[in-house]
Amino acid sequence: MAGRGFGTWLREGVWAIPLRRYLAVLVSAALVVGLVFVVRVLTHDDRACAAGVVHPEGSDDCVGVSTTAYDFGRPQLRDAVRAIDRENDSLKPGAYVTVALMLPYTASTPSTLSDIQHELQGAYLAQWEANHAANGQSPSIRLVLANPGATSDHWKQLVDQLEPMTRSADRLRAVAGVGMSTDNNKKAVAELTRRGIPVVGSSITADDLANGQGGRDPFPGLARVSPTNTDEARALASFAKVSAGRALLVYDKPGDPYTRTIQASFAKLIKGSPYEPQPFTPPADRTQEGTTANTFRQITHLVCDTSKETDTILFAGRHTQLRQFINALGGRGCQDRKFTLLTGDEGSYLTGEKALDRSALKHNLSIRYTSLAHPDAWAKDTAKTGGSARDAKVLSDLLARSGRAPVGPIGPVALDDGQLIIGYDAMTLVVHGIREATPDGRTAPPLADVGLQWPQVKGSLRVSGASGWICLDVHGNPYDKAVPIVELTPEGDSRFVKIAWPEGRPPGKECLPPS
Repeated sequence: MAGRGFGTWLREGVWAIPLRRYLAVLVSAALVVGLVFVVRVLTHDDRACAAGVVHPEGSDDCVGVSTTAYDFGRPQLRDAVRAIDRENDSLKPGAYVTVALMLPYTASTPSTLSDIQHELQGAYLAQWEANHAANGQSPSIRLVLANPGATSDHWKQLVDQLEPMTRSADRLRAVAGVGMSTDNNKKAVAELTRRGIPVVGSSITADDLANGQGGRDPFPGLARVSPTNTDEARALASFAKVSAGRALLVYDKPGDPYTRTIQASFAKLIKGSPYEPQPFTPPADRTQEGTTANTFRQITHLVCDTSKETDTILFAGRHTQLRQFINALGGRGCQDRKFTLLTGDEGSYLTGEKALDRSALKHNLSIRYTSLAHPDAWAKDTAKTGGSARDAKVLSDLLARSGRAPVGPIGPVALDDGQLIIGYDAMTLVVHGIREATPDGRTAPPLADVGLQWPQVKGSLRVSGASGWICLDVHGNPYDKAVPIVELTPEGDSRFVKIAWPEGRPPGKECLPPS
């Protein structure tokens, strides 16, 4: 320390060296924190598709709840999604409740995407009508898009995201839509209703995705606007007069909730048939082609081997396999014999199936199916009850305004597949339940009270839908719902044939389900 004072030593010897060390440590720590932050941001950005929508672990799908104008990378949905976003932005905070429309927006097959587009358009039109043509009724309705994944594999992640929205400023009060009657959607509905979130199914028809089977209600708070597969089969039988001795059943093995229940319903219709039902085994993802075309080619030989009195084929399968079977029937050996193929509402996808061999319908083959709705069903008031042209006109008038502001544009519309109509009716039922459950002077109903409204939707409290009257039994299922029977034309269009009824006749004017 020679020549240096104590103060200098204190500054340089005691403080200067540690200070440099402290600064180095602080800089290093800042770099580490910054690096971690950057990594987290990049990781988040890598997984993010849009606000509220992310790539699940190990998947490139986009799953979650979109509250913006995000269209899930599907351009055909863009106009409808933007219309919904404009409507949502116009709502006053605190004066609305939220409804989530759960559909597989990232589906890849054109026919499925077409159905989603139309159901989305229908749901939006019901939202717009609820907010602008309800004579000041409240609360207003905000609509958000909930995607469980292309095949609903990520339903659990979606449900986990939806539940907190019931307690936040979103005020989520119901989930609508759901889509196909698949095992994943069945699990999603079970979990949503277990957590107290009401659900209104638009196009689900499987008997085991409904309450009331065996006197049990496994999905408390679930309502549906479409008849069960059993009711569809009963309506089809009352129309077609299916005879056990003249029909052959072709079915999906092992099946899914839709195909299994429609198979069981068809089997009851032809109990005692001399022909063994013919199974086929599709891929687990029934939108894929698989090798079932080979099986169908073999089944057509068995069709031709039946007695000449046999003229009806009952098909219990999804639309991809239905298209393959029709194509195979077009090349069958017994072209001189006439056959009518009858199936459920999966037939509605056929109008959008570009791979369908439409020439098959010129070879003594008719395709008829039950539709959830059809634009021509109420063109003439053929039934005195159960629905009316006046009820259907409410939607048609709204559609006439949907190509321009303030309602639209919502993109090109099509009604033949029934999805726009049934999507509109499902959302109309949701709005009815929400507003009936809202106490006077309140801006939102208690979550638990919305699902309690479904047993009262009957009589003068029924919903007069564009697809027909929606009168629910105590389990939330539509009673004696109108079932349009539709025929596929060789041009690929659908031709309305007749309204059929599960009870064999329209409901009474009071529309009260019997004991």
